[in-house]
Formats: sequence, C-alpha cells, structure tokens
Amino acid sequence: MATQAQQSTQAEVGQEAGHTAFPPFDASTFPSQLLWFAVIFGVMYYYLSKRFLPAVGGVIESRRGRIAKDIDEATAMQAKADAAVVEHEKALAKARADAQATAQAARDRIAAETDGKRKALEDQLNARLAEAEQRISANRVAAMGNVKAIAADATGAIVQRLIGRAPKAAEVAKAVDASAGA
Repeated sequence: MATQAQQSTQAEVGQEAGHTAFPPFDASTFPSQLLWFAVIFGVMYYYLSKRFLPAVGGVIESRRGRIAKDIDEATAMQAKADAAVVEHEKALAKARADAQATAQAARDRIAAETDGKRKALEDQLNARLAEAEQRISANRVAAMGNVKAIAADATGAIVQRLIGRAPKAAEVAKAVDASAGA
C-alpha cells in the first residue's frame, strides 16, 4: 500500500510541475538539448585541441624521440660490444700464438741443450772408450809377451818331466815361436 501511495504522490508532483515525462526524453526539449550539446562539445573540442592534445602530443613526441635515442645508443653500444669481442678474440688468438711460440722456443732451447749435453757425454764416453782400448791393447801386448815366456817355461817344465832333463832355453824359445807362428 505504501508503494501505491508513493506512486500516486509522484504522479501528482510531476503533473503539478507540468512535466509528464523525464525531461531528457521529452521530445519538446530536443532542440535546446542539441544546441547546448553542440556548444559544450565545441568548447571542449577547442580546449582539448588547443591545450590538452598538444601537451599529450608533445609528451608522445618526446617519448618517441627518447625511445629513438635509446635505440640509437643501444645500437652504438652493441656495435662497441661487438668490436670489443672481436678485439678480445684477436688478443686471445695473439696470446695463444705467443704462448705456443714461447713454448716451442723453450722446447727448441731444451732440445739444443740436451743435444749439446748428449754430444758432450758421447765425446767423454768415446774418449774413455779409446783410452780403455789403448789400455787393453797395452795389456794384450804385455800379456802376449808374458804368454811366450809362460809358454816357454811351461814347455820346458813339461819336457823336463817327460824326459827327465831340462832342455836348453834357446831350443824351447825356438819351438814356442814356431808353434805361435803356425
């Protein structure tokens, strides 16, 4: 019931004011609404186009310029980084080549030193060998000289035992020389 009473009160108030419908939807007020709409739209359009949009456009252009500048800087930095990488690779290759050359030089130097030491040792060994051969030859000559004397003594002792008397030294020496020459 309260709702019916409220509805009847609202209808009475609306009829008292002379309005039968909501004013924006009332067709008799459309021309004035369109006029004010056009005026307000024009003022807002003028304000936005002269004040607000240039400021926004300036910000957008500033941002676009900053982005382009940042991209250019990034491209330049990338180029510098690429150049640095190339230089680093060149330096690394040069260092490797230098290290290999140094190592090869050290190997060559050590091989030369080793060769020199080996030749010196070979020379020392050859000298000792020649000296030993000379001593052996001298000992052989001495031994051979003693062999004839020992052979003569042994022959004389053997003949004395066999025949019971000692042979003459000249005959024994002659017999030993004859058998050594044969």
